[in-house]
Amino acid sequence: MRVLVVEDQRQLADSVARVLRREGMAVDVAYDGGAALERTDVVEYDVVVLDRDLPGVHGDDVCRALVEREAATRVLMLTASGTVAQRVDGLGLGADDYLPKPFAYAELVARIRAVARRTRPAAPPVLTRGDLRLDPAQRVATRAGARLPLSPKELAVLEYLLTGAGRVISAEELLERVWDEAADPFTTTVKATVNRLRAKLGDPPLIETVARAGYRI
Repeated sequence: MRVLVVEDQRQLADSVARVLRREGMAVDVAYDGGAALERTDVVEYDVVVLDRDLPGVHGDDVCRALVEREAATRVLMLTASGTVAQRVDGLGLGADDYLPKPFAYAELVARIRAVARRTRPAAPPVLTRGDLRLDPAQRVATRAGARLPLSPKELAVLEYLLTGAGRVISAEELLERVWDEAADPFTTTVKATVNRLRAKLGDPPLIETVARAGYRI
């Protein structure tokens, strides 16, 4: 899942980004509304976590711009004001969900996953292929009943390949959807991660490399 966190309180923004990355999400951060609009011009995010009370370009204006583009991006709006009227106003702008500050990180993660599911066909709560099982919510993968020691990025790649349902997924698509803007597009990081994941999944092999096309399970 590719997420953009838009929050002018840098410490909070960076803290939220760290939590979401531990959950296997690819996270970019913008500290003002103008930067958020620039990033969303280039990247199609699954979810934008948007502080409403931004300096400069207000969060309301960012939300309106995203809605007008008619993209698949979902908006989870944050604000220090948790009144019913404020929530109604935020949802009226086109936000998909609303979370008042302060919030628990566990609830934030759950809400992000919930709104992201609206952008694509619903996936089963547990992804399976043969004796492989992945619980995306719990971030746990097992094979033949044994838990696999996967890193957050390996779990994210595995989840993306499994939700592809046999579709060939290119290295470029994996880099865009699983890594954030800090990733170097000219490195072999995708290939290296897939190779580590393949080794940890064990035999018989589950990940197929399709020459000059990508990977699939």
